[in-house]
Amino acid sequence: MLSKTDIEALCRIGPGTLMGNLFRQYWLPMAKSDELPAADGAPVRVKLLGEELIAFRTTSGDVGLIQNACPHRGASLFFGRNEEEGLRCVYHGWKFDVAGACVDMPSEPAESNFKTKVHAKAYRTHERNGIIWAYLGDKEQAPELPELEANMYPEEETLISVLHRNNNWMQGWEGEMDTAHAAFLHFGATRVEDTQPGSLQYYEVKNRSGKFSVRETDYGTAYSMYRVAEEDSYYHRIGHMLFPCFAMVPPGPLGSGPTFIAYVPMDDYHTLEWNVFSRRGRTVQPGRGDTVGATRTPAGPDRDYLPNGTGWFDRYNLTQNWDNDFMIDREAQKTWVSFTGIKGIRQQDMAMTEGMGPIMDRSKEHLGTTDALIIRTRRKLLASARALAAEGITPPGADKPQAYHQRSGGIVLPRSADWWDATQSLREQFDAVPEPVRAQ
Repeated sequence: MLSKTDIEALCRIGPGTLMGNLFRQYWLPMAKSDELPAADGAPVRVKLLGEELIAFRTTSGDVGLIQNACPHRGASLFFGRNEEEGLRCVYHGWKFDVAGACVDMPSEPAESNFKTKVHAKAYRTHERNGIIWAYLGDKEQAPELPELEANMYPEEETLISVLHRNNNWMQGWEGEMDTAHAAFLHFGATRVEDTQPGSLQYYEVKNRSGKFSVRETDYGTAYSMYRVAEEDSYYHRIGHMLFPCFAMVPPGPLGSGPTFIAYVPMDDYHTLEWNVFSRRGRTVQPGRGDTVGATRTPAGPDRDYLPNGTGWFDRYNLTQNWDNDFMIDREAQKTWVSFTGIKGIRQQDMAMTEGMGPIMDRSKEHLGTTDALIIRTRRKLLASARALAAEGITPPGADKPQAYHQRSGGIVLPRSADWWDATQSLREQFDAVPEPVRAQ
């Protein structure tokens, strides 16, 4: 249970807030490359860490990220002309480059030097393999991008999907910490006899309860939720919470294809959830059955998107949403075709987290033993944010891009084994060759 003060500190991410200052130490996914497909193309509205920003691709192909309100009279630069390496406000013609410098001020007399005194807030960006990253911090030299393996391979070898979620970022991230829910919310209707003995899902369904072992790391926290497998073994679901908002959850056998999830705050009440999967090295565990509910309901490509619009919250919205109860099928739920009656893994997650309200009142929680990772990660996150505020201590992983060299997944180990030591070679497989990604 958290105090009201801690809830506010944990969830608010605007400029000057405790957690907002922590987030601004890191690079964050901002947009997919294909959202800005053409040089001098249409700008895109981006809400990030409580700030209203405009993204645009310049003539040379660089990506700018600039404040929405023109510094002159506050007109929206979304309506600006994207031309010749800058964005020009159509109200009075003031033009700004990717660094925020005013490079043209045609409404002023030719002899005026006023443009040299005007600067728009602009943030650094870096594009890597289909994702445009943004750094909203104020360090003169930005840190290197986190070496998240799934984003280190060429774009054609990667699957990238994004979802808009109508709740605070922490609720989504905590859902990834709660690996115990998968055996119920996602696979509650799956019967043991529908799984292959010895498969990972067999052990998950056979014993839906488990215990947590949590470790603090130099990138955040790591965990194993372990269950009884055979008389001499445990089935471990191993994953990582990588600061400030990344997760590597167990998608299959430990060591298989690299993946990560990111819960990027748009503001205090809206989040973009990024799922990034590398096609390289992906394996399918026999009997795991990528399913929703029972084995009779395949997951597959289960998301239908509404067309992206131009509003602040008009990107990556699903046809299944809170307003239509995520199209729940009560008959499927009643007859055990599906545990929830909701089609789609992520849609099931969204129904749970959005139902908590935009920001959950955690002072009313009753946490159990399987919430150990949530408790530990919250404490470390708050402690890191406060250490940054009080002493300027860099938070975990912010200046160590190699710290993110991890993989997640399930594995059966002897009961006598130390799960962390026994899985090092599988967890730390990092096959991508990093490119030079330091951004100035």
